[in-house]
Amino acid sequence: MSTVADKLAKKSAQKTKSKQVRLRLVYIDFWSAVKLSFLVAIAVAIVTLVAFILMFLVIQSTGLIAQVDEFIGSFSDGRFSIEAAVGFPQVFAFGSVVAILNLIVVTVLGAVAAGIYNMSVKITGGVLVGFTSN
Repeated sequence: MSTVADKLAKKSAQKTKSKQVRLRLVYIDFWSAVKLSFLVAIAVAIVTLVAFILMFLVIQSTGLIAQVDEFIGSFSDGRFSIEAAVGFPQVFAFGSVVAILNLIVVTVLGAVAAGIYNMSVKITGGVLVGFTSN
């Protein structure tokens, strides 16, 4: 009499044939590439804005802004103050502008990359991708 473990051992010892399929990527839909790059750009913009805020909070909590303000104040006789010019609203606004510009650039680059790939497929024939079934 064979047990379940014996049956499983026999089954795992048998070699199963895996079917392999090769597909060629010959076209990337332009609007799909734009939508995907836009979603990636939104994620990058959020990370950029959070990074700006966190860096400002760390720099402010360590007192680095006050030290730089004191150093520059010694040269300018106190006429120029970095603490007055660099505050949380200014950092948030600058981070937002950088994030929006980054959003636009990444979205356009995604669209351009899809267009370049679609044009280069005519010369190269596309990317050959292999898939196997287990």
